[in-house]
Amino acid sequence: MLILFSLLTALPAVLSVHLLEPELVLPAFSILLFIEAGFAVIAARLIHLPDTADGITLWDLAGGFTLIGCAAAVFGEPDQAALFLTEQGAPRSASRP
Repeated sequence: MLILFSLLTALPAVLSVHLLEPELVLPAFSILLFIEAGFAVIAARLIHLPDTADGITLWDLAGGFTLIGCAAAVFGEPDQAALFLTEQGAPRSASRP
């Protein structure tokens, strides 16, 4: 379960660093982690496993995704999030500054 958590956290981080502009990485990563947390909560609700203290559960994964998503949102600036949301629908210019 820990390997799954690591892959689901590291893979989007690496992809967002390579595919997005630097100022858009934290808002995109934050949104993606909140979505992953939602999927983990839905999976935890559908799969009823007994609660034990021995291992990591899906609820732990959802909490981890939420915590990291909140940290990414805090470290990102509001103007970066606004830029991320407004740039999605706008056509890109041919030249970059």
